[in-house]
Amino acid sequence: MTDAPTTAPVARAATAGEVLAGYLTAQAGAFLRALPQVVGEAGSRPGSLPASAQAADDLLRAVRRVGGALHTFAAAFDPEWAQESRTELRWLLNLLAQEPGYQRRAARLTGALDSLADTSPDGAGMLAGHAGAPKARALLERQLTLARTRAHTAVLQELRSARLHALADRMTLLSGEVPLTAAAAEPVAALLPRAAAALAALLGAGERLPWQRAAQAYGGAGLHRLGAPQAEPGEVPAARAAADADAALAADDAPWLRARILVKRARYALEVCGAPGGGLAELDGVLARHREASDAAATVATAARTPRITPATAYVLGVVHADQRLEVESARYAFGRQWPGVVPGLVGPVAVLPGR
Repeated sequence: MTDAPTTAPVARAATAGEVLAGYLTAQAGAFLRALPQVVGEAGSRPGSLPASAQAADDLLRAVRRVGGALHTFAAAFDPEWAQESRTELRWLLNLLAQEPGYQRRAARLTGALDSLADTSPDGAGMLAGHAGAPKARALLERQLTLARTRAHTAVLQELRSARLHALADRMTLLSGEVPLTAAAAEPVAALLPRAAAALAALLGAGERLPWQRAAQAYGGAGLHRLGAPQAEPGEVPAARAAADADAALAADDAPWLRARILVKRARYALEVCGAPGGGLAELDGVLARHREASDAAATVATAARTPRITPATAYVLGVVHADQRLEVESARYAFGRQWPGVVPGLVGPVAVLPGR
């Protein structure tokens, strides 16, 4: 589904406050229209695809855009109100994203394992006929179903809570009267430096990404990036603990995950200004694939530490983990291929002018 903006280019003569109020009112309206459908579906069984799946997507999209606008154009809003709103929106975003995230991860991992274990005579997978494949699949399905059920229970508890009602009241206020400061009375051009700052933050993060490692289509070398622990000459290096490996992978992924956050903020800043996205939606999609593969690999690593699994099951999980880490490297390569074409359109305040 396309994550399309819901605002049109703004008039140059409007004030900054009028532009921000119009944008946030539109997003608050989308939030309030979607919320009853999402709450109404909270009782459906875990893992089902409710009739309001579109409403849930609309709700999450509005939450992200409101939060992004409050962050980028913070000077135009009452600071205490804006901070409280961002905190509550982040809570709702994290709450609603968990269950579909587990569902996507289950589909991704079982699909990858089935492909690796494919016994087709035209091209069998490297795990074809392996005794550990069925057990590894069952283990992943069981653990992800449990996680999804717990997430669903959390949604059931929170979607009718006083906290959500308070957030809905806050969004109702936002749809009619946005708490603005005196800075919002400035001409609409006052928005351009803040939007340009969001683009500059993205460009700065892009320059710090490890491009050399992402320069090749096959990122197999990335599986060796953790390196071996240092040891004195003639000594055998000490084994790396699982927790150390997990922390190293998380640190390796962190700049790319941060880049995705900045891509989203830049997208939403351009939307507020009525400017074209300049390829940011495509970059967001690539980094979403990166995040999905990274999370899937972490899930497999956790499953592989399940007590009393057989060596055959552990081996299959290791292959699936490596497969997902290669998907991470593939996404980084794809991002590197698209990035140079996007950068020229993101430089300077002119980048956020409508109709550029």
